[in-house]
Amino acid sequence: MADEENAYTFATAATRHIKLENLGEGGFRMWRGDCLAEVTLAYESWGELSATADNAILIFTGLSPSAHAASSPQDSSPGWWEYMIGPGKAIDTDRFFVVCANSLGGCYGSTGPGSVNPETGENYGADFPDVTVEDIAASGFLLMRQLGVEKLHAAVGSSMGGMSAIAYAMRYPDHIDNLISISAATRALPLTIALRSLQREIIRSDPAWNGGRYADDAKPLVGMSLARKLGLVSYRAADEWNSKFDRSRVAAEKLTGERFEREFEIENYLEYNARKFINSFDPNSYLYLSRAMDWFDIAEHGESISDGMSKIEIERALVVGVTTDILFPSRQQKEIADVMRATGTDVDYVEIDSVNGHDAFLIDDAHFSPVVRKFLDQSID
Repeated sequence: MADEENAYTFATAATRHIKLENLGEGGFRMWRGDCLAEVTLAYESWGELSATADNAILIFTGLSPSAHAASSPQDSSPGWWEYMIGPGKAIDTDRFFVVCANSLGGCYGSTGPGSVNPETGENYGADFPDVTVEDIAASGFLLMRQLGVEKLHAAVGSSMGGMSAIAYAMRYPDHIDNLISISAATRALPLTIALRSLQREIIRSDPAWNGGRYADDAKPLVGMSLARKLGLVSYRAADEWNSKFDRSRVAAEKLTGERFEREFEIENYLEYNARKFINSFDPNSYLYLSRAMDWFDIAEHGESISDGMSKIEIERALVVGVTTDILFPSRQQKEIADVMRATGTDVDYVEIDSVNGHDAFLIDDAHFSPVVRKFLDQSID
């Protein structure tokens, strides 16, 4: 089983930083029209690139994880997808050269709102250009070319990472053979937009946010904590909350007698995880990447979702959904698979009945590993 405690980790001893080259005239041209003069990506890698450079897998992350997806000789600490990546595992590093990058706009070493703007010498803050899922895909494309990979064996992503993997396949159809999309979407649903919009509003409503110009020792932690708690509630399924906590109460000796204090164990769980998260993630990065997920719409790559998806020219795709996911419901995964098939892609669609909701891919080894392993085994037969 994966350890959910490791889902969101800092940059580690294995993390490398690469300044992207060949950005084009004026720098890295972004999907919504802005430009970055310089882009650095933090990444980690496992396994060896083959002599023909045909065994590379690029892992795109969800909104919050770092590049530390798995342990390595350089850093033995467990990664956020530890059960999935490694020698003999589903994404087998004895066979594949696996790369995972911290997303553009993130805060674990890649260029983002917390980076220094070379034109001003100060942190970008809320002056950072608008980031989209397409920009994350483009930065991954440039990273892999700089690492000597002209064509991916596969792009793999979950949640926002699944969107990024799809965007990669649409934007660079000649540079990818296979695709694995887990708990993603062709576009955000009104419910998910509403939830993320509320999270962003909570952060911005914290006076410490200060228009996105806060010091490292004066971040909007109250807003981040509340936004994180709201996110946690949506990441998991109601049945899991019921089975894990029921109506368990905090031990009487731990209560202080304060009015409206936390009395239920579920409240303590949310508080613990929020505190852990707010000290490891930048509020502005949260705002930018959250909004990038809301903006993503495959139809903007053509006249319709089908038109956009028709740009994909991969050999095979694996699309995975979870029955209890309320953020990216399984019907959205089926839509991805159906549209891909209709536009000529060979697709395996798998619906997993897991109690863990949207975050199932982080912790449900028993269900996810066999599915991914089977697909990748068949991809090299």
